Amino acid sequence: MIASAKARHIRMSARKARIVLTLVRGKPAQQALSVLENTRKKAALVVNKLLRSALANAKNKGIEEEGLYVSKIHADEGATWKRFRAASFGRASRVRKRTCHITVELDKKIIVPKVKVAEAAKKKRTSKTETEKQ
Repeated sequence: MIASAKARHIRMSARKARIVLTLVRGKPAQQALSVLENTRKKAALVVNKLLRSALANAKNKGIEEEGLYVSKIHADEGATWKRFRAASFGRASRVRKRTCHITVELDKKIIVPKVKVAEAAKKKRTSKTETEKQ
């Protein structure tokens, strides 16, 4: 984890927030921002602001935005506000106003040059053939 940001006591259910979070999980930070700007959900506004905050935190640590991706993002349930509403026959029914806590963590994508990967695969093949010859 390079940088993180948390938003607590957001006035929406965690279930509704998770729909938006699955859209940006694992994506590069800039691509995630563009996805959120084009998503018509209330949670997209909150997550967009939160992702920008995490990017600012990374910048304050001296890390460039390039190569950052959303490594972890999750919504947990927060406190539930309990209210009552009038019901029939003089009764009261409970209204639950749910809240959630959203957490975003950014990490640096490790870019391995393809040449090194190809060399490692070549070494593996040659070592297998040498053992087979013996």
